[in-house]
Amino acid sequence: MDFSSKLLENAVNEVSRLPGIGKRTALRLVLHLLKQPTDHTKYLSEALLQVRNDVKTCKKCHNISDTILCAICQNPKRNPEIVCVVEDIRDVMAIESTAQFKGLYHVLGGKISPIEGIGPQNLQIDSLINKVESGEVKELIFALSSTMEGDTTNFYIYKQIEKFDITTSTIARGIAVGDELEYADEVTLGRSIVNRIPFEQSIRG
Repeated sequence: MDFSSKLLENAVNEVSRLPGIGKRTALRLVLHLLKQPTDHTKYLSEALLQVRNDVKTCKKCHNISDTILCAICQNPKRNPEIVCVVEDIRDVMAIESTAQFKGLYHVLGGKISPIEGIGPQNLQIDSLINKVESGEVKELIFALSSTMEGDTTNFYIYKQIEKFDITTSTIARGIAVGDELEYADEVTLGRSIVNRIPFEQSIRG
């Protein structure tokens, strides 16, 4: 791709570093920004810098937040005895959109994947086990994607906590095997949360 401007080329190269954005899409986005009022580009730049510099991680659930504790953890109407274990913030947003879950979350920050060099020590698993050990959690809902990595992570956590008096469940298989939660429709995902099954049953199945 030949560019008439080095500045344009640099901008396209940076935008194309984003996931799912190729050079042609990046070029369309940059050309679009060039046609907008200068203030629009300024506001976008400031918003990106602010989220990069000022965004925090909730110290309780590891969700992305503007404050030390996220709005979900601060909500007195949520049930702290039920914790839904998810991979990242996109899964929290997907489940919240169903309005079917009233407990809290625990964001692992990924899934165990030896191929990618991601082990239990790279995830927020120890803090989850600490919650279980403290006795504050009565049920864990495993809501990781139905992939080999997701199942491996679920099973690893299950083995770490099986000695404790806690209920473990997993979302019902209304979500197709291999699917990511963020792409599930709200009705299907909502039903999968409500109709969750004991984790032991999912292992036998």
